Amino acid sequence: MGKQNEIFERTEKKYRLNAKQYNAFINGVEGKIKEDQYGTHTISNIYYDTDDYELIRHSLDKPKYKEKFRIRGYGIISNESTVFLELKKKFNGIVYKRRASMTYKQMNRYLVNGVLPDGRQHEQQILKEIQYFLSYYNPGPKVFLAYERTAFEGTTDPSLRITFDQNIRSRGRDLDLICGDYGRVLNEPAYLMEIKVFYAYPVWLSRLLAELEIYPVSFSKYGTIYKQFISNSKSGESEEEELCLQAHLAV
Repeated sequence: MGKQNEIFERTEKKYRLNAKQYNAFINGVEGKIKEDQYGTHTISNIYYDTDDYELIRHSLDKPKYKEKFRIRGYGIISNESTVFLELKKKFNGIVYKRRASMTYKQMNRYLVNGVLPDGRQHEQQILKEIQYFLSYYNPGPKVFLAYERTAFEGTTDPSLRITFDQNIRSRGRDLDLICGDYGRVLNEPAYLMEIKVFYAYPVWLSRLLAELEIYPVSFSKYGTIYKQFISNSKSGESEEEELCLQAHLAV
């Protein structure tokens, strides 16, 4: 999937929708947004953190500034699939994302041995920021997280992005994108909507959200997983995850 944009600076807000709100919203935006060229697709991520989960614990305190690092892939991942190294920073509600792309095989060589693929001159500043982050925190892979995403863009303003995530799932083992997208499914929310804009919301969108009583929420997928499954048990994987792992290996 050719998502090659390397630098983002925008406002992102999340909303929890039940099935009724989702259907009403989709009806309300008819003609104003359209599915982007990727439509519905699977996104898989590996979130990096310190041994004591400093990054997510700091994020959950809702500071003015926070940052995180993840590896992201789309669909089924192989050695030659394009994956993305993403450094995401948030300051006073504005998201600043830096992203470098390379093959899965190249990514492993870089993260394990520090060997960069050839021809990365156009990403030198991004890779420097990523390298500084990795050197400062010395993080490692902590959580795998995947979901199905349907992505829309504005019909007259493509910079307006609206995404819906479903079937959010995670695991604490097999922390590798090439192992597949299986995991324990979170029970909530039914639909996680995210609206991404560079400036203000269009008036029609603000009115529709108010009419349907859809309001912004603070929701972090990684943060939810940490609170529900990690912070309550640091002694190892749960029995449920062990059974899930055995079922996966038996396939």
